[in-house]
Amino acid sequence: MQRDYVGYAGKPPVLEWPGGNRLALSIVLNYEEGSERTVREGDGVDETICEWGEFDLGPGVRNYTIESFTEYGSRAGVWRLLDLFDKHQIKTTFFACGMALEKNPSVAKAIASRGHEVCSHGYRWEDHLNLNRDDDRARIRLAADSLERTTGVRPTGWFAKNGLKDQTRELLVEEGFLYDSNEYNEDVPYFIEVNGQPHLILPYSSDTNDFRYWRAPGFVNANEYFTFLKDSLDVLLAESATVPKMMSVGLHNRISGKPARSLAVDRFIEYAKTQPGVWIARRDEIAQWWLDNRPAGSSLPGSANPTD
Repeated sequence: MQRDYVGYAGKPPVLEWPGGNRLALSIVLNYEEGSERTVREGDGVDETICEWGEFDLGPGVRNYTIESFTEYGSRAGVWRLLDLFDKHQIKTTFFACGMALEKNPSVAKAIASRGHEVCSHGYRWEDHLNLNRDDDRARIRLAADSLERTTGVRPTGWFAKNGLKDQTRELLVEEGFLYDSNEYNEDVPYFIEVNGQPHLILPYSSDTNDFRYWRAPGFVNANEYFTFLKDSLDVLLAESATVPKMMSVGLHNRISGKPARSLAVDRFIEYAKTQPGVWIARRDEIAQWWLDNRPAGSSLPGSANPTD
């Protein structure tokens, strides 16, 4: 995969989001609970990341505490956040793993009935970096088929754990995906060339991700997270006076679904809704708008000389 250090070279396409808005705000809820590594599923090792940092009992040992931490997200956290989204009357995007929603069909139905987007996060919470082409394609299709069965809608977006290699992007284009979000390198959507045709990237963000509650130095409480989100939005909104901007906020049921942490999400959405020029939208809506309204000749912006 080639690297492009230039991008838009400080001159992104000039366009407005729907309604004359200047900043597209994407709220993402990662739904992974039930698809993580577990001895119970034959993985040989349990997931080790939790509230306590790394908690590893070793190969072949089932970690019931980690399982319980994770289950909070699917049993309680997701419902708290879904209700919060309803309260604010916003639509979000779920980065959902197929296996996870198979194990909790009530959540799958709620996502669909409440109008949220399902973006494929793979069949399991796993990376695709070491898969051969046939297995890679099979896993992409397995995830899409599963999510279509549980939610009634086939996903048009993709986000994989631990990044993507060229092979996976080629397969996503072949399978008809509208976009992927496995890049962290921009504040606006952009295109890359895949097999001779433009493929849309909706960049994601790590600094505004609630996973930083679990990583040092990270967020200690909801006030810190809210302040960071607010400051990020304020800067991007000010910059959007001349060029469009996009902001992503990544959430997890087992993290921001906790009572105190949900306050940061609640307060931030309330604040964002009061700011003129902010469009809170699903990622597929953002992608389609960019595809339909980008200026002529902006399909493949970036460096003329990308490097390996």
